[in-house]
Amino acid sequence: MQTETLPKIPFDIEKALPQIEKAIATFPKAGLFTLYDEGYTTLFEQLVACMLSIRTLDEVMVPISRKLFAVARTPQEIADLLPERLKALIHSTAFSDTKAVNIQAIAHRAVAEFQGDLPWNMAQLLTLPGVGPKCAGLALAIACHQPHIGVDVHVHRIVNRWGYVATRTPEASLEALKATLPRSLWIDMNRLGMPFGKFVCTSLRPHCSTCSLLSMCPQIGVGATR
Repeated sequence: MQTETLPKIPFDIEKALPQIEKAIATFPKAGLFTLYDEGYTTLFEQLVACMLSIRTLDEVMVPISRKLFAVARTPQEIADLLPERLKALIHSTAFSDTKAVNIQAIAHRAVAEFQGDLPWNMAQLLTLPGVGPKCAGLALAIACHQPHIGVDVHVHRIVNRWGYVATRTPEASLEALKATLPRSLWIDMNRLGMPFGKFVCTSLRPHCSTCSLLSMCPQIGVGATR
């Protein structure tokens, strides 16, 4: 199907996000937000779930997180698990053995250094084993409502197709978004961008013909569409 050939109106991120909200209403939420809505709202739970999501689809991560949290949810409970038990609970995620070691080390540090919790501080979270800026930022944004942006491959793809940034990697997109996106929209970008990129503005043959953003999206780099 041919894409829209009419002249585009300027892209407006503040108009785009409400339209994205409607477009993704019938699709699953991003996994961390799904878990938050189910009551897994602490910083520790969100950080653990994000670590489990690394190189792992939400369709796997969400049920594995539920399975783990049904057994142990707090740092003390995770610290008290036998290492082999923790590995068995999360074995369906990628790099599960490494994740288990890091998650249990974080739990021990939370108990020993932070009175059984985790600090609401990016710099301190980044000292924890296996925690990078993406997971630290997402966990702080979702659990603590702090303004942070998480950029995965989906968010990276859509913001470049919009021409909102012009970058080659998710890491570069993160820095560009920090410089251009209003801070009031940072959490919404986390919440809306991933499902929009996963289900609507897909990597191959995006759904341009039915997309509510078509009139303003320059479709940069888009080939065949639906």
